[in-house]
Amino acid sequence: MVATTVHLLRHGEVHNPDGLLYGRLPGYRLSERGHAMARAVADALAGEPDAAGGPARTRHDVTVVVASPLQRAQETAAPIAAAFGLDVGTDERLIEAANHFQGMKFGVGDGSLRHPTHWPYLRNPFRPSWGEPYKEQVDRMLAAVDAARDLARGHEAVLVSHQLPVWVTRLAVEGRRLWHDPRRRQCSLASLTSLRYEDDRLVGVGYSEPAAALLPGASPVAGA
Repeated sequence: MVATTVHLLRHGEVHNPDGLLYGRLPGYRLSERGHAMARAVADALAGEPDAAGGPARTRHDVTVVVASPLQRAQETAAPIAAAFGLDVGTDERLIEAANHFQGMKFGVGDGSLRHPTHWPYLRNPFRPSWGEPYKEQVDRMLAAVDAARDLARGHEAVLVSHQLPVWVTRLAVEGRRLWHDPRRRQCSLASLTSLRYEDDRLVGVGYSEPAAALLPGASPVAGA
């Protein structure tokens, strides 16, 4: 049996002072806290001592680092690749989900939901009707996972993506339904959803938050 792990990493906090649902829009970079989150993940994977004085950590065997083409994902991947002497690869299949509300404030009050023209896009939460179907997100994410697993066979790969694609991929591999309450996602900023394989067979799913100490007070991320 050849053991391989593919970590799905959600990027760190984004600088988004206007509170927009930024989706796939270019130019959304990590905040200072977001950069600190990325470094915290890199340190955890590289086995660097915990700044808070916790127990010694084991160095992971990362041989592949690949990110979504969006700036926030590339910036999150950079310190991890540097810690292992690797280049950051780019895979379009890891990109954020397409969303009709991209570039808008999403909500009532002064948000886009005030306008009846947008209401038809909310008619089907199961697909969902406002954006890229969940099934299509899972298909492209699992294709990226398969490619990374082949590259890192016998080692570990880190794929930097976005909250919704990571979460629906986890739901799919665990055999759960894809439609869900967004408030119940277990996929915090800079979290790792780890898919463990023996040869090509998935044998386990893990979840960890290497940047947990930086989460309190982090800004809500729209279009993460």
